[in-house]
Amino acid sequence: MHRGKIFIKAVYAGFMIGIGGMIYLSVENKIVGSLLFSFGLLTIVTQGFYLYTGKIGFVRKMAELADMAVVIAGNYAGSFLAALLAKASALPVSSVELAARKLEKPVWNVFFLSILCGVMMYLAIDNFNKSKNIVFVIAPVMIFILSGFEHSIANMFYFNLASSFDLRTAGYLGVMLAGNGIGAKLMDLKPE
Repeated sequence: MHRGKIFIKAVYAGFMIGIGGMIYLSVENKIVGSLLFSFGLLTIVTQGFYLYTGKIGFVRKMAELADMAVVIAGNYAGSFLAALLAKASALPVSSVELAARKLEKPVWNVFFLSILCGVMMYLAIDNFNKSKNIVFVIAPVMIFILSGFEHSIANMFYFNLASSFDLRTAGYLGVMLAGNGIGAKLMDLKPE
């Protein structure tokens, strides 16, 4: 697929994760919030959008790996747009405290939590592709949110919403992207 189309599909995916983040931040009950957040991933898988955490585990060729940079850029742009719209519309949501808590964690802790999220995301996509059962999308999303696993693209939205733009934030996002990718690839190594 042409990289321009990949980028557009990735922007949509990042935007949908941002919508999920808005929903999560707008409800007091974390269980309900995690359930409703899954709408973002459900939309992504049914519409064929490109989410880094949903694609990286299935990369098989070097050219596809290069496409992941385009996907990450598109996901960031979509999450940025969602955060911008949330701010402009004066939605009563804030991620300042959440973003600060994420950036206070030790880097290795974030890395391991990101690996666990990568496992959940791989299982969500792989199981959905095999069964078309939405429970296999909803459950892993709820698990990663309620367990505190680190989802790089969701965190892009939270950091953008909190206006957290610095080298520390960029470094943490890099660690999260790497951890999500490693977790997904570990699951992809299983024998068929």
